[in-house]
Amino acid sequence: MASPTRLLIAASGTGGHLFPAIALAQQLPDYEIEWLGTDNRMETSLVPHEYPLNTIPVEGFQQKFSFKTLKIIADFISSIWQTHQLIKEHQIDAVFTTGGYIAAPAILAARLQKKPAIIHESNYIPGKVTKFLSRWCDAVAIGFAGTSQYLPQTETVHVSTPVRSQFLAPQPLELDLPDNAPMILIIGGSQGAVAVNKLIREAAPAWFDLGAYVVHLTGKNDPDADSLKHPNYISLPFSDNMAGLLQRANLSISRAGAGTITELAFTGTPAVLIPYPYAAEDHQTYNAQEYKDAGAGVVYQQSELTVAILREQVAQWLRSPEQLKTMADRAQALAITDSAERLASLVRNFS
Repeated sequence: MASPTRLLIAASGTGGHLFPAIALAQQLPDYEIEWLGTDNRMETSLVPHEYPLNTIPVEGFQQKFSFKTLKIIADFISSIWQTHQLIKEHQIDAVFTTGGYIAAPAILAARLQKKPAIIHESNYIPGKVTKFLSRWCDAVAIGFAGTSQYLPQTETVHVSTPVRSQFLAPQPLELDLPDNAPMILIIGGSQGAVAVNKLIREAAPAWFDLGAYVVHLTGKNDPDADSLKHPNYISLPFSDNMAGLLQRANLSISRAGAGTITELAFTGTPAVLIPYPYAAEDHQTYNAQEYKDAGAGVVYQQSELTVAILREQVAQWLRSPEQLKTMADRAQALAITDSAERLASLVRNFS
C-alpha cells in the first residue's frame, strides 16, 4: 500500500491567510499535513487541534535599518534552515503557501530540497513575497483574475479564494433576532476597526428606527465596545460562526480583505466596503473595487466616510429591499463555489 502524500502548508497571521489554507486542507483528507506558522499569531489557536503545528521565528522586514534588522535577518536564515530540516525529516512531498512573510522560507526551503512549491495569492495586488518568489513556484493560483497582470513573468491559474466548509451548508445562528427583521453585520477584520466602530455606533440609531438589527464584531481592541446599548444592537468581539452571520445578514459594513470579499460573494451579501487604509500596496481598495464594479456594493475610503454618509447609505438600502435583492444576486454571481476543489486539484497535480 502506497504511503500518503505529505504536504507542508505554510500559512500564518490573519484569517485571510489561514482560512483559505484550512479550506484547502479540508479537501485533502487523504494527505498527511504538517503546518508551518509562527508562535505568536492566529494559527496557534486555529491549527493545532487539526494539524501538527511547526513554528519558525520569521517576521516581516522593516523599512528602516536598525539593530533589530540584524536579528530579523538571522531569524530568516534560521527559518529557512529549520523548514529545510522539517521537509527532510518528515519526507514532505510538496509545499503549499498562501503568501505573507512565512512563504519566503517555505518556498526557498522547498527549492533547496527540490520539492514542488505552490502559492495562492488571494489579494488583487500581490504581496511582495508573491511578486519576488512566485517565479520559483511550480504553480501560482490567484483569487482575482486581474491579478495576473501584476505577475507578468508567471503563469497563473484563477481559482478564486476558497472558503471554509461551514459556508457550504446553512449554519444555525444562536442570536435572538426576529425572522423578518433586516440584519446589518459589521466586520472589522481580524483585529477589528476602532475608527469604523465609532462611525457605526453614531449612525446605528437611525437604522434601529427603520427596524434593523445590528450585529457588530468589534474586535478585542476597542475600549468603547460596550458603550452603545439598544435592544436591536448586539456587540461581540469576534465570532466563530461567520458563515451563519453572513447567511442571515441582509447587508454588511466591512473591511475589504480578500477572504471577506469572497465570503460576502459566497453568501450574496451586499456591502459597504471600507478598505483598511494601511494595507500594503493599498490592496484592500483593489479588492473592494471588484465588488463595486459588479454592482454588489459601494466603496468608501475611511478618510472620506462621515457618519452622515454612512447613515444615509445604509438607510437608503433598508428602505429599498428590491435594490438589496438585486445587489445580492450580483454578489452571488461573483462566487466561484468550487474554489477549494479547484485549488486542491492543482495541489494534487504537483504533489
